[in-house]
Parts: sequence; C-alpha cells; structure tokens
Amino acid sequence: MSKRPGMEDRAMIEKHLAQAEAHVLLGLGHIIRQKEILVQLERDGHEKSAIAARDLLATFELTHKAHLEDRDRLRGELAALD
Repeated sequence: MSKRPGMEDRAMIEKHLAQAEAHVLLGLGHIIRQKEILVQLERDGHEKSAIAARDLLATFELTHKAHLEDRDRLRGELAALD
C-alpha cells in the first residue's frame, strides 16, 4: 500500500514537533532551576557568581525563545497540511 503524497512530510514534521516540545519542556526546567540557583547566590552574597548565573539564565531564556519559535513554526506547518 502506497502512502499519499505528503504523508512522509507529516510524519517528519510530527517527529520534529515532538522533539521541539521536549526541548521546550527541558528548557523551561533549566530556566526554573537557574532562577533558584540565582536566588540562592544572591541571598548568600555571592555577587560574582550571581552575575555569571544571570548571564547563563539570559542564555537559557534566549534558547528557550528559539525553541518556542521552532515549536510554533512546526505547529503551523502541520496545520497547513490539514
């Protein structure tokens, strides 16, 4: 039985979407944990380490934004196939 044209595309998009969803969740976990670390460092007076933690948090947030954009793009591609 042959697949309809586009079925392979749908399967690939669904696979990539599942990966993007996983990245979004993982990234959110990193952000939450990094914020906890930052609070602890600031509370304990470790300003130099807190600066580095803030920089890392900013990187996590930028990466998370990219993952959200990728996920949303894939959702759009999948919707366009319907």
